[in-house]
Amino acid sequence: MTPLPDFSQPLWFAFATLVVFLVVVGRYLLIAGLFHGIFYVWFPQRWQQRKINSRGYKSGQFKNEVKWSMITAFLFAVAGSLMLVLWQQGYTKVYTNIYDYPLWWMPISLFIALLAHETYYYWLHRWMHHPKVFRIVHKVHHDSNITSPWTAFSFHPLEGLLQALFLPILLLILPMHLYVLVIQLTIMTFSSVINHLDIEVYPKGFHKNFVGRWLIGATHHSLHHKQFKYNYGLYFTFWDKWKHTESPLYERLFEEKTATAVVDQEKQQATT
Repeated sequence: MTPLPDFSQPLWFAFATLVVFLVVVGRYLLIAGLFHGIFYVWFPQRWQQRKINSRGYKSGQFKNEVKWSMITAFLFAVAGSLMLVLWQQGYTKVYTNIYDYPLWWMPISLFIALLAHETYYYWLHRWMHHPKVFRIVHKVHHDSNITSPWTAFSFHPLEGLLQALFLPILLLILPMHLYVLVIQLTIMTFSSVINHLDIEVYPKGFHKNFVGRWLIGATHHSLHHKQFKYNYGLYFTFWDKWKHTESPLYERLFEEKTATAVVDQEKQQATT
C-alpha cells in the first residue's frame, strides 16, 4: 500500500482541509436539501401549514443560514485536518483494523461518544445563553427564530469553533474505529437537520414511548428557538429532564403537530 503523505506539511494540510470542507458541505447540502425537498415538494400541505402556524421565515433567512454554514464547514474541515495530523503522529485513538479491539466495542464506543457529545453540548449551550456570551457567540444561530433545514450549521465562527473542537479532543482518549467515527458524524448531521425542520417527522405518540421520550426532534428543538430558556439538548432529552429545563409546552405541542400531520396525510391520500 502506498504510504499516505505527511499531512502536517502546509500544502498537504491545505489539501486535506479542502477535501474535508467539500465533504462537509456536500453532506450538509445533500441532507438539508433532501429534507427541504421532501416537505416542500412532496408534502406541500405540511410545509404550508408550518408556515401559517409560525408566520413564515425572515427575509433572506435561507441565504444567511447557508453563508454562516459555509464558515462552520470550514472550521469543521480545519478540525478534521488537525485530527488527521494527530492520527498520523499517533496521538489519537482512532483505529482502522476492526480486530484491534473487540467487535462489541464498536457500538459501545459510538454510544459513549454520543453521550459525551450530549453532555458537552448541553452545558456549552447553557453557558452560551448567558446574556453577555449570547450576544457574542450564540445570537447568530438564534437569528433563525423559525428554524429550517438550513439552520443546522448556521453558527457564529466562535460557536462553530467550540463545536468543532469536541471530536478531536474526545479522540485523544476514546478508542474509535474509523467507520464508527463516520457513523457519528453522519448521525450528527441528520440529527441537526431533523431538529431544525420545525416540522415533526416522528409519529403520533412517539414522545411517550420508551425510545422516543429520550430523543430530541423538531418539536423539541423548535421550542428552544422560540422560548430560549428550555430544551438545550443535542440528541437526547435526559439532561433537560434531569435539570428541569425541558419546556412544559413540549408534550402538548408535539401532540398538536402530530395530530395535524395525521389529518394532512389523510387529506393527501383522499386526493390521490
